[in-house]
Amino acid sequence: MQVRRLGAGDLVAFRAMNQLFADVFGEPENYSRRQPDDAYAQSLLKRSEVLLLVAEEEGRVTGAIGGYILPKFEQQRSEMFIYDLAVAEDRRREGIASAMIETCRAIARSEGCWTIFVQADVFPEDEPARALYRKFAREEIRAHHFDIAP
Repeated sequence: MQVRRLGAGDLVAFRAMNQLFADVFGEPENYSRRQPDDAYAQSLLKRSEVLLLVAEEEGRVTGAIGGYILPKFEQQRSEMFIYDLAVAEDRRREGIASAMIETCRAIARSEGCWTIFVQADVFPEDEPARALYRKFAREEIRAHHFDIAP
């Protein structure tokens, strides 16, 4: 298994990453039905603040992280936000998610990030994700997430 950050030209892995998110989250309408065209995807893949990782094995994407490196305004520093993390159902509990988070940690250090944050739902079925994040977290903060329409 290899974890790597996607970059320019990684359209096939980009599409496979979105399909994995669609399958794992059960949300094809958000991840696979209306994927961006190649030009948009290429522009994302070139952006240094867009963090896209895949875990691959024998040509198959078995895990993925989508996130962002956010420059801060209050100090000259950045933070990393893990927006989505998924591992194929048949490959869970094999260390794939942990390996991807370790890769995020290395990238965050190299990018001068002072922290990495991730949100997790409070539904009982998401307890495995919360347990994973607790392994790495220095603290767990209770927060509310609000979606505000533009």
